[in-house]
Amino acid sequence: MFRGFLNDRSIIIAKYSIGRLPNEDGVRLCIAKKLASAVTYLHTALPSPVIHRDLKPGCIFFNHDHVPKLSNFSLSITIPPTYSDVEDGVRGTIGYLDPAYMRSGCISEKTNVCSFGVLLLVLLAGRRAWLDIMHIEDYTVIDYVESLAYQLQAIVDPNILEEVGGNEPVEHQLHDFLELALSCTQERIGGRPFMGDVARELVQIDKSILPSYLQSTIFVIKHIGYGLNNITSVRKLISPSSV
Repeated sequence: MFRGFLNDRSIIIAKYSIGRLPNEDGVRLCIAKKLASAVTYLHTALPSPVIHRDLKPGCIFFNHDHVPKLSNFSLSITIPPTYSDVEDGVRGTIGYLDPAYMRSGCISEKTNVCSFGVLLLVLLAGRRAWLDIMHIEDYTVIDYVESLAYQLQAIVDPNILEEVGGNEPVEHQLHDFLELALSCTQERIGGRPFMGDVARELVQIDKSILPSYLQSTIFVIKHIGYGLNNITSVRKLISPSSV
């Protein structure tokens, strides 16, 4: 049974009502993990990887148990075997589009990775991907994070910080989660991880004891895949002292 879909502020829009997600502090991160599992499947399970090309909250639907489902494949495209990318006209949603794809028209698995990274930032910060800040054009959640000098306390949704309650080890876990999101949205395509790479980093995050709202979320993501070797540049950008 259809329950509703997610908007850019983590609110379920249903046929007859509008309401927050149940157990809000953890469900948003759990949504990100389940989505990562679905995208990884699209990239690896078929001979020709499927690129969704429009990853965003509006493509996440919920069943009667509030289990998220990835939907709306109207803009998806496949990459032929032995090819790393294909060319096509730019399509997608402003704020979630990969800047490299917008410039070149070339689509690869990293196109989805960038959109996924934006979604992670949206879920972590509780902000829309496309922001209206002092009427500045092209101001995205990535710009918002940069404007806050990558300071975790200023970026993370207050609802999550309230749950953390100043727990330093958990704040470091959130810091690592932010690093991962930023690694996915790097301007340089070669610096972005593959979706399987994202999972290995999340396994490392899972090694620490987390509060229940994060523990259940990381448990789902860690089964996606393996490997993350390209976040060194992001780690240099965000020092532990910023936590």
